[in-house]
Amino acid sequence: MRIAVIGASGNAGTALLRNLQGQLSRKPESLHLTGISRRLPDTSRAPYAGVEWHTLDVGLEGDRPKLESALAGVDSVVHLAWQVQPNRDLDQLYRTNVTGTANVLEAAGKAGVKQVVCASSIGAYSKAPKDRRSDESWPAQGMAGSHYSRHKAAQEKLLDEFAAAEPGIAVARLRPGLIFQRDAGSEIGRYFLGPLISRLLPGRPWLPLLPAPDNLIFQAVHADDVAEAYWRVIDQRASGPFNIAAEPVLTPQELARIVRAQRILPIPMGLLHKAVGLAWRLRLIPTDSGWVEMAAGVPVMDTGRARRILGWEAKTSSVEAVLDVLNGIGKGEGIAPSPLLKPRHGTAPKS
Repeated sequence: MRIAVIGASGNAGTALLRNLQGQLSRKPESLHLTGISRRLPDTSRAPYAGVEWHTLDVGLEGDRPKLESALAGVDSVVHLAWQVQPNRDLDQLYRTNVTGTANVLEAAGKAGVKQVVCASSIGAYSKAPKDRRSDESWPAQGMAGSHYSRHKAAQEKLLDEFAAAEPGIAVARLRPGLIFQRDAGSEIGRYFLGPLISRLLPGRPWLPLLPAPDNLIFQAVHADDVAEAYWRVIDQRASGPFNIAAEPVLTPQELARIVRAQRILPIPMGLLHKAVGLAWRLRLIPTDSGWVEMAAGVPVMDTGRARRILGWEAKTSSVEAVLDVLNGIGKGEGIAPSPLLKPRHGTAPKS
């Protein structure tokens, strides 16, 4: 089986390569791995070694021939490439995220692949109530106030159109919650908190008082568990959407336990939205208020379909995943061979 991973040096991509390298060690003659990324990682070091690499930008018209060539002879394509920064250049984000997906699907169709597996997100969903679980049938039309959500919804529409036009190709999409791992600590801190705040954040925060809206309810999952879900989709040549998240659902009460807060100070979600928007406009943080709107609106996902069809269940709890990434942010941890996941300056390299 020939598997191509697009966006193979990022957070989910690195975890998936780790998983696939494990499968390869058990079945060395049965898997051939292709990695596609904008920047080449150090291919002499795990998990990037033993992979056929292609460097290209899926959003660039001029790189489409390279993409088609890279997918020639591939059985399953896993499309993970996505940009969340620069948050102030929406044209660039759209080119990579939406145009890039369209280019991947066209190239996959021309290459005659048997399966396309795409990284969607909980953020693709339309606003939903938080007091019950929503399965994959909930509308994936995004939320207007979040560029991330709009782009994920546009991606979902492209996948629907491709699946209808190419009935012979299995089209699957994973809709995970927030994906965390220690090795992505430096990247996540840089993208969402900025260099100053991420440097000041301790590995295990302690807040005597946690200001949090009552409806700040979301889901998370460890990157290694997401990688296992991708492998099961590939191995079973599954199709359709799959919600992927660990338990428990993260509430203000769970967050208070994580940061060892003695009390929770309830604040309106609208106040948090305005505060984040102001901090973004003042360039204190790199993340705009659309992320707050999305957090307030996304559903609490039912992951029963992944359990029934894939036999998948998270091995790491959502709390452990959050603690893992907080430790990584505080220490500036990463993976030295990856340009995206490189440790913060001055941090000892990790292999």
